[in-house]
Formats: sequence, structure tokens, C-alpha cells
Amino acid sequence: MQELAEEKDVKMAQIALAWQFHKEWVTTPVVGTSSIEHLEDAVEALDISLLESDIEYLEEPYEPVPVSGHE
Repeated sequence: MQELAEEKDVKMAQIALAWQFHKEWVTTPVVGTSSIEHLEDAVEALDISLLESDIEYLEEPYEPVPVSGHE
């Protein structure tokens, strides 16, 4: 994520939010802020375009794990 953020000259948190915004199943990301600057960063993340290759790059290290205790 850091490499992609540096490439796009944005913050890593903005990349994380941009990834969420590109997912159809995320309808309402929960964003908590402790400052106006953080809120502005979150809003700016709406303007970050991620290519499909960017999304694949971000998701590549993820390894799904089974849900424990749920039938």
C-alpha cells in the first residue's frame, strides 16, 4: 500500500478508502476522524482512481481464513 500511495502522491489511508470505494459490496465505509484534516483526506480519497491492476496488487497478499464459530 505504501508503494501505491507514494506512486499516486497520496496517503496510505486514502488508498485504503479508495479501495473500499471501488468495491460494490462496501456501501457505507465507517470513517472516524479526530481532525478536520483527516476528514478532508477521507473526502479527497473519493477522487483517487485505482486501476484493476492496482486493486489486484493491493489484494494479492490476502489469504482468506475460515470463519470460526459460525455455522
